[in-house]
Amino acid sequence: MSNRLRFEIEKLKKRLLAISALVEENVQQAVQAVQERDEIRAKCVIAADTEIDLREVDLEEECLKILALYQPVASDLRFIVAVMKINNDLERIGDLAVNIAERAHYLATHAPVTSPFDLSNMAETTRTMLRKCLDALINLDSDIAKEVLTLDTIVDDFNRQMYALVSEAIRRNPEHMETFLQLLSVSRYLERIADHATNIAEDVLYMLYGEIVRHQMGSNSITDTQSN
Repeated sequence: MSNRLRFEIEKLKKRLLAISALVEENVQQAVQAVQERDEIRAKCVIAADTEIDLREVDLEEECLKILALYQPVASDLRFIVAVMKINNDLERIGDLAVNIAERAHYLATHAPVTSPFDLSNMAETTRTMLRKCLDALINLDSDIAKEVLTLDTIVDDFNRQMYALVSEAIRRNPEHMETFLQLLSVSRYLERIADHATNIAEDVLYMLYGEIVRHQMGSNSITDTQSN
């Protein structure tokens, strides 16, 4: 790798980490807005998404410029391709944080209703996945990436439980159906954030090993490759 290409790749890494920090903060603030019925916090999350969108476009353009100017190969090429994919996943996570904030805004401006479920564990597991997939990216750590793949199953289970609890709550209190559905949407958005965190973890494994693990059963393929 030439010194110039190395310099450009380091710049990409810093830009990606800057976007990831903004996205992680927005997710945390959006969930907090729901839990605290905080209308102002929800509006701040929505406003902050513009910065994430702008940075996502800038980073993609930078990746394309490096591909055109330096024509990287092997691990350098894999890194840049992975950065472009991760960049897109982060932007989508930012959009989902906005979706959660919009639900928070609705809940804060309507009469309070006792939630049929506690979002805390699901939200914390999702944030842990997001934190870990970014740690895996920063440290190029395959073990942390594999932990994220395992946690995704837990979040999926939480989401299924939420559907059952909301269905029962609507049956008992149909007059609050709209509020219950808003809460259920938050659960669905958290599940989708977990899916994007899984995508990022899979892209880290691709960066490390050059193997696409998406649509495979967990991380067994990578594990088997490394143990042989």
